[in-house]
Amino acid sequence: MADTQVSAGERAKRLVLVVAILASFVSFLDGSIVNVALPSIADELGGGLAVQQWVVDAYMLTLGALILLAGSLSDAFGRGRVLAAGLVWFGVTSLLCAIAPTATLLIIARALQGVAAALLVPSSLAIIMSTFPSKEQGGAIGRWTAWTGTAMIIGPLLGGGLVDAVSWRLIFAINVVPIVVTLWLMRRMPAQPRPAGGAHVDILGAVLGAVGLGGLVFALIEQERFGWTSLVVLVPLVVGVAASALFIVWQARARSPMLPLTLFRARNFSVGNVATVFVYGALSFGLFIMVIYLQQAAGFPATLAGLATMPPTLVMLALSGRIGAWSSRIGPRLFMGVGPIVAGIGFALTVTVQPAINYWLQLLPGLLLFGLGLSITVAPLTSAILGAISTERSGIASAVNNAVSRVAGLVTVACAGLIIGGSVDLDGFRRGMIVTAAMLIVGGIVSLIGITNRDVVETPIDQTAS
Repeated sequence: MADTQVSAGERAKRLVLVVAILASFVSFLDGSIVNVALPSIADELGGGLAVQQWVVDAYMLTLGALILLAGSLSDAFGRGRVLAAGLVWFGVTSLLCAIAPTATLLIIARALQGVAAALLVPSSLAIIMSTFPSKEQGGAIGRWTAWTGTAMIIGPLLGGGLVDAVSWRLIFAINVVPIVVTLWLMRRMPAQPRPAGGAHVDILGAVLGAVGLGGLVFALIEQERFGWTSLVVLVPLVVGVAASALFIVWQARARSPMLPLTLFRARNFSVGNVATVFVYGALSFGLFIMVIYLQQAAGFPATLAGLATMPPTLVMLALSGRIGAWSSRIGPRLFMGVGPIVAGIGFALTVTVQPAINYWLQLLPGLLLFGLGLSITVAPLTSAILGAISTERSGIASAVNNAVSRVAGLVTVACAGLIIGGSVDLDGFRRGMIVTAAMLIVGGIVSLIGITNRDVVETPIDQTAS
């Protein structure tokens, strides 16, 4: 009987992990598949670099602004319910993106899609943290990282093939397939614990966060077109800064804040999120610049550009699960310090690119090194941050970390025009790679200085009493 119960328990954990992976997969797939389609979208709908930035940033804007609220919803209403709602809405908005007739409508649909994506990743990680015991969480998160990373493999290849063979519109419609499969599997998944007490949602915090991010991102993107002295840029910039400041003030006073500042009392949580800013900001910015350069300047077709950026993800798929398990035994500090520095060196190597690009000598070595560094970093980073917070608060803790990563990517992509100019030429590409490498190395240094191996120094703290 005991063996049967153990076997049933293991099967339940595997099913939960599969559901968590698939639910997050659609969000990661969308992020990786869109980059290779940006030149084709701009060719058909017009708008140049600004439209390309907005297609990426409209999604990340609502995702980053609302993912904190989604974490609160996950803890308040139940992770399974929130996850299912996010999947359905993501499918609907993906179809809206697929049929958008203009750039403006596509950007609006992308913003709505980001709202759905905000519901997915926090709930996915939260059900892992509530299902697996602490000693197994590092390995489970490592497997989650590795398999959700397959979206980064499939995305560029699938997206490039669809763009070259049919249309960029199919890259959005394809999301429906994994969503249907995930919803079917969720019906077989063990019921998630029901939250205790009443639900409190920080609506004012969500509004302030969205206005703050929206104003800042609009100013960063549109300054290239209007200039910093234009009221079109200055007004959103001032409103964004003011709303962001009010957001922090409100979070310190709200009864049920969407960003509980008490979470940051845990050292690994606070330092880990600072490292996340640099690592994920660099990741979003570097790949955004690279994919556009390969197509618009180097002349790669979308499929080949997708294939060119696959090696880092193949390395992650091979190594992330094992490294996650090692970090659970050894502690995250060394991994989080060394990994980003290795990844930064990888990006620095890509500045050797010449106009007549030799992919095998000028890009591939740096991409492989970047993949190795990212493999060393991601699972230990996630487990260190979530492991510093009590399981009951894992939904909001996951949401905070994901919000930090998405907002970092949002801001760095919005800054593309400031860093590289109005187009991605060779000089702009090299500047972009240097900035990416510098951000990654800073992320590693922050981790080496600030992260502790929590099993020895720091134990998870219970934030519910605060």
